[in-house]
Order: sequence, then C-alpha cells, then structure tokens
Amino acid sequence: MLDGHQWGKAGHDTHRHARRPDPARALGRRLRRYGRFGFGPDAQAATGLPGQIEAVHAAAVAQDQAVFWVSSNGCTAKADLTPVVRRAGSSSVISLRRLNEDRCGSPRPEGVELRWSFAEMGLAPGTRVSIENPYQLPPA
Repeated sequence: MLDGHQWGKAGHDTHRHARRPDPARALGRRLRRYGRFGFGPDAQAATGLPGQIEAVHAAAVAQDQAVFWVSSNGCTAKADLTPVVRRAGSSSVISLRRLNEDRCGSPRPEGVELRWSFAEMGLAPGTRVSIENPYQLPPA
C-alpha cells in the first residue's frame, strides 16, 4: 500500500472505485437482462415476452396512436411485429417486438411506418405512454 492506495501488478490501482466503467461489459449485462437480439426460442425464453425487441428509426405517440418506423427488407408487415404494453404507475410503457424476421431481398432504406391505436393495445384514450425500444439510425 502506497499513498493510501492498494497497488497490484505493474503498479495498477486495485481499488474497485478506481476502475473505469467498461461500456462493452455494461452492454453485455443489459443484453443478458433483456434477452438476446436473436430470433428463436432463446429470445422469448430469456424475457418471457414474444419475439425480440425491435430497434426503431423513429417513434411518435399522438392522437391516441403509437407510430413506429422500422427497418424492412421489403416484406415487413404490421403482423410481423407486436406492441407489448407494460403498466408503470399511472402511465404505460410500449415495447415493440418483432415476431417474424423479414428475409426478403429488397431492403427499404427508409424503413416502413407501422401504427397501432390505443384501442388495439388495450389502452384508454389519453393514457400517458413512453417507448422502450432502442433507436437505430436508418442506413445512409
């Protein structure tokens, strides 16, 4: 111990609070907590939710509707995704999840727009909602 610090090999400070956060390790913990970004039984088993979380290009909530812009290889339809609603106190959280992979060969760089009414999602008109999906910029 020197100057109140515990030093390990090659003079590295071994105090836990002195370590810098590792972004890759933090991402790995989040992926394990929320499930893999893959298709198949593992994705559902890890979270207990259908399909996989879908990265969105944009999302908006207005006039008792939720609108999402998602990637498409040319065949993405509304039936390929489902909004999962979770109550959070006086508001709700929407997580858009992909049920079926789009394997078509005609990518649409702008993606596709999909919308669900609050009624379709079992929400009362005027419910406060937030979107839980990660954002992904469309390809340039």
